[in-house]
Amino acid sequence: MKASELRDKTNDELHELARQLEEDVFRMRIKRGAEQLNDTSSMAKTRRDLARVNTTLRQRELGEAGAAQGGGEDG
Repeated sequence: MKASELRDKTNDELHELARQLEEDVFRMRIKRGAEQLNDTSSMAKTRRDLARVNTTLRQRELGEAGAAQGGGEDG
């Protein structure tokens, strides 16, 4: 999943996607422990996607907070 695709989604869609990815990572960890996970690289890919979603959400939080504080500095 690309960051540009994530920027096109709404906050609600991103929160739902993050919840789903967290659930997927949890299930993969259980399967890995039981030695039933066939594609071990899928876990790293899922964790990376989750990090991208969380980063996008955090950037939006900081952007909204910056706008609420008055934009930028007049240095």
